[in-house]
Amino acid sequence: MVAKELDCGGLPPEICEQLGREEQIIKIRVDMRKFGKAVTVIEGLPQEKDVLKSIAKTLKTKLAAGGTYRDDGVIELQGDHRHRVKEILVNEFGFPPENVIIID
Repeated sequence: MVAKELDCGGLPPEICEQLGREEQIIKIRVDMRKFGKAVTVIEGLPQEKDVLKSIAKTLKTKLAAGGTYRDDGVIELQGDHRHRVKEILVNEFGFPPENVIIID
């Protein structure tokens, strides 16, 4: 708890979290895997396991797709969902739209 306050200059945790969210750059891209299968890859998310798990679960539910998350802050979803993922991250999780970049 003390370390978090020092990192944020003594700001309340809510404001600190919002500042961290605004500084984050999230990249969304599509990789092609075996047999021509598309996989949406989301990078730059918070690396806290609980946060990553909840974001992955929400995305999988809303998009009706399978997927997984890795401890390095990456979520992989089956299929090409770039634009819907950006919409969900902005509307549901409060990430600023200018910080969510879709790579074509």
